[in-house]
Amino acid sequence: MRINLDNMEHLDGDEDFATLFEASQKNDDGVIQEAFIIKITDENVMVDVGEKVEGRFPVEEIKDENGKLLFKEGDKIKVSVSKGFGERFSVSYKRAIRLEKIQAKIKELGEDYKDKVVTAKIIRKNKGGVVLEADGVEYFMPKFHASFKEEKGKIVDVCIINIKPDQNSIVVSRKRFFEINHKNQSEGAKKIMERDGALDGIVKRITNFGMFVAVDDVEGLVHYTEIAHRGPINPAKLYKEGDSVKVKAIAYDEDKGRLSFSIKALQEDPWKEIVKELKVGYTIKVNVSNIEPYGVFVDIGNDLEGFLHISEISWNKDIKHPQEVLSIGQEIDVEVIEIDTETRRLRVSLKKLLEKPFSKFAKLHKEGDILEGKIATLTDFGAFVNFGDIDGLLRNEDAFWEKGKRCKDVLKVGDEVRVKLIKIDTKTERISLSLKALQESPVDIFAKKYGIDSVIEGEIVDIKDFGVFIGVDGVDVLIRNEDLLGVNKEELSKGLKLKASIAFIDYTNAKVRASMRRLERQKEREEIKNFNSDEKMTLGDKLKGQLS
Repeated sequence: MRINLDNMEHLDGDEDFATLFEASQKNDDGVIQEAFIIKITDENVMVDVGEKVEGRFPVEEIKDENGKLLFKEGDKIKVSVSKGFGERFSVSYKRAIRLEKIQAKIKELGEDYKDKVVTAKIIRKNKGGVVLEADGVEYFMPKFHASFKEEKGKIVDVCIINIKPDQNSIVVSRKRFFEINHKNQSEGAKKIMERDGALDGIVKRITNFGMFVAVDDVEGLVHYTEIAHRGPINPAKLYKEGDSVKVKAIAYDEDKGRLSFSIKALQEDPWKEIVKELKVGYTIKVNVSNIEPYGVFVDIGNDLEGFLHISEISWNKDIKHPQEVLSIGQEIDVEVIEIDTETRRLRVSLKKLLEKPFSKFAKLHKEGDILEGKIATLTDFGAFVNFGDIDGLLRNEDAFWEKGKRCKDVLKVGDEVRVKLIKIDTKTERISLSLKALQESPVDIFAKKYGIDSVIEGEIVDIKDFGVFIGVDGVDVLIRNEDLLGVNKEELSKGLKLKASIAFIDYTNAKVRASMRRLERQKEREEIKNFNSDEKMTLGDKLKGQLS
């Protein structure tokens, strides 16, 4: 009779459950018998097991991994024969091989099997538990003895808790393994902590936070910060599973059962030498050891690394990634810019050893030079023009003669422009440029038509505390308060026409100043000149008459 394992979840102990399971397996697996292969087809193998009993099983059972047949018709093979439904028998070659392996393992284990550790792979599940396989031998682990969620394909360590040779069954437990392992690990860890100095270990597993190392079968963690004095290191870059490594036991948390090892604790702290030998401002030779998007790590020697931020690589602000300039293994000279012994951070700079773009620019150029560059950035107040490693500022008011006109409304990034260098500020290291200085100003055009003492007339366009501006041929001409005459400033308004005489033309700053007072004096001088001219003619005429 076949035993159904699907309705046994209520069983709690391993003994009763194992008995039922093993009995079921016995009925399912049957007995091993010799048989003759009668016929092999594309789908099945027919065998004669004697006593007028014939059976068949899938042909795939006698094929190797390449699909080649292992036997031929007439060969004698071992098969497992078990009672099927009704009067039919179930025959299997693979099942016979599996049973033979189980029987051989049971014989090998003998009586001293309790708590032996087996590393096995979970190959299938059922409602009663899981079936595991190791070296071709199958083991059964009831749910009660499993731990948490056991996934198919997972490799686990288990302990053998029961064997019944007559039922071809080996029962294992994951929970029992944890109990024994925890006890062994705890006792072993305490003994290891009593040992000082270097310990011989084997790398067992590597993770992103460190690696597990076994010393005398006791595992401990080497955190990635405990590998080298240089700082956190990815252990996968230096080690692989199975490597031998020297470690030192540094801590054991009994409550959590965690043993901690260190590799760097066996090495002399290089920071002691750093404090003695290096100072901020020193130039040192280093090798690029690692490149990240945000900067570069450089090997200083003595298991120490310094950090070169991307902003300290070059004066060129267009560098998007350090690998555009540097490569791993490259030897470079850098300047030490920070030594922080508390955080164990050493920062270096490459650009500080390079001539500043401003200094280089100031040597090659002078105010008044005409330069050609490209628009690098546009802002509300103007534009930055690039000349290779340095940018100059072109303000809106220096770009156009027209008021209110902005660079961002006329220019675009990448445009080539020809500008005049109007200022090199060595204190702020700023360069000022002008676009309009290369163009004829409205005042230049104005001066071709008007000169000093020319009489002009225009409407008031703006009123300031210091005077008023009148518009004449596109130029705003200033009449200062002291140059107003015959008008009450408080009664003036935009649009009112005023007449004045040009007093000053500033070609450099494109400014024109006029004076109503000057115009009045001009009128007075003209009247006096005319009057004097009339007086002279009248006196001459009189004398001429008298002489006659």
